[in-house]
Amino acid sequence: MSNEYTIHLKIEHLPEGEYLATCKDLPGLVAQGRTISQTVEIAQDVARKLIESYVEHGDKFLEEWNVERAGKLGKIGFPGDYGMI
Repeated sequence: MSNEYTIHLKIEHLPEGEYLATCKDLPGLVAQGRTISQTVEIAQDVARKLIESYVEHGDKFLEEWNVERAGKLGKIGFPGDYGMI
């Protein structure tokens, strides 16, 4: 599959010193790491698995998301604001 989706991560620095990433675009995406880079990498993997699950199960959320965002799936990278592509 060679589609791409753009999502935006919210990354918070936790009092314990770690980072937490969440995403309003993909319900269920939560990632935690010791560094921002590690957190983003984990979030990338979680996003990929969530999207693969949506595709596998024919979830309507993904169809609505495609229309709303005119996006595609597959390659997930990061522009400067930690949006995921």
